[in-house]
Amino acid sequence: MKINLKNLTEKIEQEDYLQDLATIKYADLNKSKAKIKEAAANMVKETAAAVKKGSLSHIALEVTGQRPVTFALETNIINLPYSNYKKISNFFEEGQDYPIDIYFETASDYLNASKFRIDQLATEAELQDEDTVITKLAAAISEKLKQVREYEKPAPAVKKAPKKTAASKTTAKKKTATKKPVKKSTAKSSKAKSKKE
Repeated sequence: MKINLKNLTEKIEQEDYLQDLATIKYADLNKSKAKIKEAAANMVKETAAAVKKGSLSHIALEVTGQRPVTFALETNIINLPYSNYKKISNFFEEGQDYPIDIYFETASDYLNASKFRIDQLATEAELQDEDTVITKLAAAISEKLKQVREYEKPAPAVKKAPKKTAASKTTAKKKTATKKPVKKSTAKSSKAKSKKE
């Protein structure tokens, strides 16, 4: 399947693509590798069916629980999520057809600083071997679940007092320079002495 930039952006903008969202509890998914493989199989099979029909797709799996995470498979010409589709035109030319690939997305507050990760999972040709792609996706889901489980949020940054800039230092120097005391008393006493003599 190939698609040009105009058709791609129009389809994403109008949500003219296959969409599916399944939900599973974190505890259920974490207990069994078979559940992970089953979820991965469903996602890959739906994506493959969409590609065979010449359709784009966004197939998501929402994992609920104490550390929620959402996994998704998207077909696209670049590793950008559909939510950032307007940026795709920065990388491609109009009027040319591009092959689609399958991208694996992970979104969670407990993933990394950006709370998001996207990786290419397979090309359209590789998707023909669904079993291999299912195994690869199941391994990726397991790895990301472990990452989410072990993630520690960084401690909040302590605000430091603002450093003085070069401009503020020169201003400070000017102020101290104008405050030098003038010794008037010594001048008067020397005049007084000269009158007496």
